[in-house]
Amino acid sequence: MIPSKCVKCPDFPCQDVNKSAYLIPDLEIEPEKIRSIMISEAPPKDSRDYFYASDKPFFMETTVQAFKDAGFEVASVKDVLKQGVYITTAIKCAKTAYSILPETIESCCLRILGQEIDLFPRVKTVLLMGDTAIKAMNCIVKRSTGKRLIPSGSTYKVRKGKYFYKRLRVFPSYLQTGKSYLIEKSKRKMIAVDVKAALEHP
Repeated sequence: MIPSKCVKCPDFPCQDVNKSAYLIPDLEIEPEKIRSIMISEAPPKDSRDYFYASDKPFFMETTVQAFKDAGFEVASVKDVLKQGVYITTAIKCAKTAYSILPETIESCCLRILGQEIDLFPRVKTVLLMGDTAIKAMNCIVKRSTGKRLIPSGSTYKVRKGKYFYKRLRVFPSYLQTGKSYLIEKSKRKMIAVDVKAALEHP
């Protein structure tokens, strides 16, 4: 199964994104082997920095470090997939500003992300890496339940709660991509705790 062939944006309605930097994972994945989904924020402007790009893409540098901090020996996205983890983004086009409009998050997650999660029938846990991913998951849950899943508040506080949606245990955490020196040590430790908890969830 190739995710980019299964889910796609039909008409690109969002106004605050770079539509030329539209990315959905474009590789063959065995859905029955995926146990956890890590949802980051948005694709990079340069596709060579994307999680699934060849060589050593920028987005995988701190992502690999997060898994190592959690006690998992990985060196690439292939190793992460072998751990049963699929990585994707909440929105599918690169940002054009620091923040993303709420309507863009809602439009993208309801059109694509919700369907993308459903591609993996054996997934047990979802890692929400950062505010955009948390907002996206809340949109998906609210559409079917009428209520948000993750309460408002700082990530430091909300990540301590236990959240469930259908068959999924959902872990809100911090954004794991970016320049390593910009990720605070305290956040790096919490990301590692969250990754470990998600991957070891029974």
